[in-house]
Amino acid sequence: MRARAPASSANLGPGFDTLAIALDRYVEVEVEPASRLIVRSEGEGAGLSDDPSHLAARVAIDVAGTDRLAITVRSQIPIARGLGSSAALAVAAAAAAGAKDPLAVAAQMDGHPDNAAASMVGGLVAAARVKGGVHAVRLALDVSLAFVAIVPDVPLSTARARQALPLTVSRDSAAFNLSRMALLIAGLADSRVLINEAMEDRLHQDYRSPLFPAAPKLLAGMAEGGALAVCWSGAGPTLLGVSRGTEVQSVQAAAAAALAESDIAGQVLVLHPDMHGLILDRDGGADVFDFNAAP
Repeated sequence: MRARAPASSANLGPGFDTLAIALDRYVEVEVEPASRLIVRSEGEGAGLSDDPSHLAARVAIDVAGTDRLAITVRSQIPIARGLGSSAALAVAAAAAAGAKDPLAVAAQMDGHPDNAAASMVGGLVAAARVKGGVHAVRLALDVSLAFVAIVPDVPLSTARARQALPLTVSRDSAAFNLSRMALLIAGLADSRVLINEAMEDRLHQDYRSPLFPAAPKLLAGMAEGGALAVCWSGAGPTLLGVSRGTEVQSVQAAAAAALAESDIAGQVLVLHPDMHGLILDRDGGADVFDFNAAP
């Protein structure tokens, strides 16, 4: 069986470990019975760990209860860049191996539910752990929005990025993020009311900037180029600019110029929301996974 899941951008500024949006870069995982474990990978991350340590192999073996599997991974999602590569891979691998609830499997593997929920459900989602499970809700999204991503050629693991965060935050900082998240949810639903301040944050972005010192300048470049709002994508180092579709080319050009001026290798991607989430391919017939039917 084959399964495809989209990339995602989590946090979106103030929505730390809560908000995420699915984006149109994909990973596809195919799992078939075999006499022994075979792992193949193509595209992003190809050949890095074509063995039992590969995340897709670990997920599929756990779900299937056997290592007699042939697993093929084809990915368009940059690895360790803040675009939810591991969550999307875990969702797709769990589904291809026959999991009844791929979201639960992926959230457990990833350690937090936001990226996995977006890859599973598609669109803009809010996700939280509730009563021992993952509760994910799709939120309203203005589909005219486009997203410009600056993807540096520098990996940054989520674990390392989390180590930069303080153990406690002030009440003022918590209240600040709640206010900004409310503005952000409204603005992503209707771009006419989206303001740059909606993606401001006091819980994680400033603390992570020393890990990627060019981030403030690159974010400012996208804002000056016409982005409605800008933020880190997940734990970074990818940076995200939200744009009206009609203005995305100017934001893309500004992002490319800012990247060149910073003398940092990388790429600038124009991404759009993925509204389907996980798709299964059973015997040549593609189906959107019925999220509401999952236990």
